[in-house]
Amino acid sequence: MKATDAGAQVTVSWAAVSGATAYRVYRSTTQGQRGTLIGSTSSTSLADSTVVSGTTYYFVVTASNATGEGAASAAASVTHGTAWTNAKFGGGGYVTGLVFHPTSANVLYARTDVGGAYRWNQATMAWVPITDGFSGAEGFHHGVESMALDPNNDQLVYMVTGMYNSADATARLYRSSDRGDHWAHVDLPFSAGGNNTGRAIGERLTVDPNKPSTLFFGSRTAGLWKSTDSGTTWAQVTGLSTTKMTADQISTAGGHAMGVEGIAYDTGTKGTGTATQAVYAAIAPDYVSVAGLSSNLYKSTNGGTSWTAVPTPVSGYHIPHIVRAADGVFYVAFTKGTGPGDGGPARLYKFDGSTWTLLAGNSSAGYGGVSVFGAGSTTRIALGVSGTWGNYSGMQIVQLSDDGGKTWREIEAGMPGQTASGWVDDVEIDPSNRDHVLHVHGGGIVETRNASSATPSWAAAVDGLEETCALALATPPAGAPYLVTYSSGDVGTWVYTDLTKKPTQGPYNTWSNGNSSDVAWSDPLYIAGVGVLNGSSSGGTGFWSGDGGKTWATFASFAAGGVANTSEASNIAVTARNKAVWAPADSVPSYTTDNGASWTATNLPALTVIGGFPRSYRLAADRRNPNKVYAYDSGGAWWGTPGKVYVSTDGGRNFTLSPGSVSANLRANPFGTTSMAVNPNAEGDLWLADGNAVYHSVDSGANWTKLSTFASVWGSRDPGQWPEVQGASVLALGKARAGAAYSAAVYVVGAMNGAWGVYRSDDAGASWQRFNDDAHQFGGINLMAADQNLYGRVYTAGGCRGLFYSN
Repeated sequence: MKATDAGAQVTVSWAAVSGATAYRVYRSTTQGQRGTLIGSTSSTSLADSTVVSGTTYYFVVTASNATGEGAASAAASVTHGTAWTNAKFGGGGYVTGLVFHPTSANVLYARTDVGGAYRWNQATMAWVPITDGFSGAEGFHHGVESMALDPNNDQLVYMVTGMYNSADATARLYRSSDRGDHWAHVDLPFSAGGNNTGRAIGERLTVDPNKPSTLFFGSRTAGLWKSTDSGTTWAQVTGLSTTKMTADQISTAGGHAMGVEGIAYDTGTKGTGTATQAVYAAIAPDYVSVAGLSSNLYKSTNGGTSWTAVPTPVSGYHIPHIVRAADGVFYVAFTKGTGPGDGGPARLYKFDGSTWTLLAGNSSAGYGGVSVFGAGSTTRIALGVSGTWGNYSGMQIVQLSDDGGKTWREIEAGMPGQTASGWVDDVEIDPSNRDHVLHVHGGGIVETRNASSATPSWAAAVDGLEETCALALATPPAGAPYLVTYSSGDVGTWVYTDLTKKPTQGPYNTWSNGNSSDVAWSDPLYIAGVGVLNGSSSGGTGFWSGDGGKTWATFASFAAGGVANTSEASNIAVTARNKAVWAPADSVPSYTTDNGASWTATNLPALTVIGGFPRSYRLAADRRNPNKVYAYDSGGAWWGTPGKVYVSTDGGRNFTLSPGSVSANLRANPFGTTSMAVNPNAEGDLWLADGNAVYHSVDSGANWTKLSTFASVWGSRDPGQWPEVQGASVLALGKARAGAAYSAAVYVVGAMNGAWGVYRSDDAGASWQRFNDDAHQFGGINLMAADQNLYGRVYTAGGCRGLFYSN
């Protein structure tokens, strides 16, 4: 059962029950109680317009027929009126592929490497996220390897997901019959690599236009696979190869196997009911080698039963894209490397089934994407040139031909508007508008809508597309001139003063990571942060602002370990203007009292480095007494030492171990699955999430009380390892509800009674209400900060979907 909050009502929906003639829906405001009957229906959904804003409801449904009423379903909960909105940034990450429906105008999807998938909304001229309903346990599937549409049904969409390839079966196929509004999935017998190298190659997943119940998928590690029942079951296409790469073979390939890179049907028909017999498969050099194949291209003339090698004009190259024109001619891009942003050399050929004709070549750049419109001598071809950087006359980004590849002109470099070179790994001509050309890049999508012009104009096409990967959030005290600081991978640290506009106040307008920031509670104009300058030898950095983010400066010196140890576990706590404690990853934290002119090591014990998991002390400054600083060691990994808390009463110079934290028996977990926050309205009032449970201390960490409400979901996992769903991983404290007995609203990301979500308590944890719903899970929430001005507002991030805020 699902409950979705929308506008003035809540809509509940459920799966049909065999033999049922009617359904009854019950609603309660108390978890675990059936409540009152609110309606009955013969359909599988019901809209409830009698809900009250700000109230959490629990819905159950029963099925009935002439013999009686059955048992109640599991409850679905929703807090009516809790809207979730992306703070504006725009793009921010690598869009790996664009997929148009071939005949329905403006039906377009975008897949990303770490931020899920999107659907284009022509009415609003913006992108709509379609994977925000993925739960915390599905964050791995925000890496989308490939998407495919049914040419006969523009409502049907498929995608294969899985963040990283391996020798294990970790991929999934998601299916939707309503353009991605709702999904069902099946587990696949192989892995995918949505965030591996070569992730723009494809499409690996295809739907047979003549018999759409037939699908092919070219896997990275296990060859070619086929389904004849719309993706429900799959079998390896052994006529091509039976090889499944081992872990050692994948390691030899650098950990990023390429395998079968793409499938192309040789047909100009659809809906005939007979499976297409002529099919091409592009094979990467690594799989050619391990499977003992003889070419990078194979053809089947019997629907995939047997395959014959097709001699290619170049060998040992990747085939990132292969497309068929309406006249049956194929246009095939060859490029030496995998991408993203392969530097070549590269070639573009057309292939009529027997003869290859060279159309373009480049010895100093790669070819990422190719798209065609029309047929014959006037075929329009758009060619994405990768591995070139900059924007100047004479360079190549997108090459266009209107005569089937005989002549070419550059339509992006040097043209008006916003251009984007580098990772031009997929380019598409809109099948309903030949002048509309789009391509992906490392920061999103750019497009032109006047490609036939002598000087096409380009613009970003990223409204609604938010793919930044947050690493830290911090909110200031009430009344500060800004709302939240946002630290993210690749795009750095920014200060938001208006959530509806892209921020402009940040320390570096360069490729950088922001790992952490904090503010002086008594003087919130002072902000300090730490991060990484990418693409240079500078490494880690620290920075500060004394005017609320309007201007910034780099610290005169850095804490020991701050330059070399740059992982996202690095963090900073500010006690007052010019005073801070910096904990670089895998390093002893240091403090400064002179705004970074000098740093002195604290007495905190050095942490044992745990390979594969960044480790650090998580720091927090007491907001009522700046002499108090808390340092939490989470244990570093699930097999690490039990967590413990250290307390400083001299501004972070010297720390003492809290015996109470030792006796609390905190669970060992990685840094990124734990959290600590202080109540800014009461001295010594701490909250801690150790990944499995929530703990509360009201005496500066001397003693801890474990809350019994949160617990991890283990499923089939060994309790000595890591759970399927973390019981409590993130927490934040914000402005209290008017009249509440406790001085802060407490928000926790975790699992209660087996249900993962965001939960809020207004009474110091005595009772909880779920604060999000199943449609707003974002593939997991890794970070959260609460507003001190507005009750009910939290800032969250996870699943590389940017920054969200609640109402």
